[in-house]
Amino acid sequence: MNRPSGRAIRGEFPDPVLITDTAALAALCERLRKEKYVTVDTEFMRERTYWPELCVVQLASDTDVAVVDALAPGLDLAPLGELLADTAVTKVFHAARQDIEIFVLRFGDVPRPLFDTQVAAMVAGFGDQVGYDSLVAATAGAQIDKAHRFSDWAARPLSAAQIAYAAADVTHLRRAYDKLQERLAKDGRLEWVAEEMAVLADPATYRPDPESMWERLRPRTNNRRMLGVLRAVAAWREREAQRSNIPRQRMLKDEALLEIAAVAPTTADDLARARGISQGFASGKMGLSLLAAIAEAKGQPDDALPPAPDRRDTPRASPALVALLKVLLAAKCEQHHVAPKLVGNSEDIDRLAGEDDPDVACLSGWRRDVFGEDALALKQGRVALGVSGKKVKLVQVS
Repeated sequence: MNRPSGRAIRGEFPDPVLITDTAALAALCERLRKEKYVTVDTEFMRERTYWPELCVVQLASDTDVAVVDALAPGLDLAPLGELLADTAVTKVFHAARQDIEIFVLRFGDVPRPLFDTQVAAMVAGFGDQVGYDSLVAATAGAQIDKAHRFSDWAARPLSAAQIAYAAADVTHLRRAYDKLQERLAKDGRLEWVAEEMAVLADPATYRPDPESMWERLRPRTNNRRMLGVLRAVAAWREREAQRSNIPRQRMLKDEALLEIAAVAPTTADDLARARGISQGFASGKMGLSLLAAIAEAKGQPDDALPPAPDRRDTPRASPALVALLKVLLAAKCEQHHVAPKLVGNSEDIDRLAGEDDPDVACLSGWRRDVFGEDALALKQGRVALGVSGKKVKLVQVS
């Protein structure tokens, strides 16, 4: 356990401690397990790999600020896993998805319970996907030094400046969390945040399904046979990227997958004609494996193919009605001080405008109270939009 030289974190927090051995980590985690909540962050590298390489874990309570060197020789992270699994201690993150993905991969489960200040800030009215810097400035009155944001966190030794930067991410986060908790409790919105945490708390969120990866490519075709090939090649790429620990785009670009699905090559020479595919790749082990996946997909019966994109039988929504609903969404979210993106997205609005009874999030739970009921009333002509001063308001239609 080493204490870095240099300026201490401004404020009441102690200097950050660098932890490089298992005994020090176990002692730290034992202390932290007595806390009501712990703020957590990570630094990782994944530019050249499929799986993120955990480099640093930052942890803070009111009395402990630690930077754990996850790459230290001989360090066993098991005590950290026990802390993250301790349901008596809330784990507080900001923009938690990538951090949680790392812990799910390392420990097999999501930290429980967890709290994401970015989601909470959206509920509290700080805007869509508020950045950490902006949240800290608004809640803690602090400015984040961005100099080490793009550091090579895998390089060793870690500098004192890197350690101080990493520690600041979890000390300022404590102030932000306290302020958000106070604001959300005052507004009666803690249950809203708990509802949003459900997706983050599901381990399946962080385990990509190779068989569904083709959907991310948003193919513009109704040709189910092509979609079947696309599903197969996208799943092949995902599995090979995972096996080889190579970013999926470095293995094969999305554009190449779409072209391969459209052409459905049967030989290495045909495969080599696709953009981004070399003759060496096409003729080698990887190319032959890809061709086998294509051949298998081409032989699937019709009832095993993916469905064509849902075109829905309802008439296309009026662009004017969609525009009105978007104005209403902005107005209601302004009134209730909540981020519009959290209430409804463009697809929700399109479906709400074009379908009689769409299954969309904005018509359930707290979202219905904030926006959904008024949206239905506007759509049915029971209310109209007007202006009062500089605010959009609803006007009852007699």
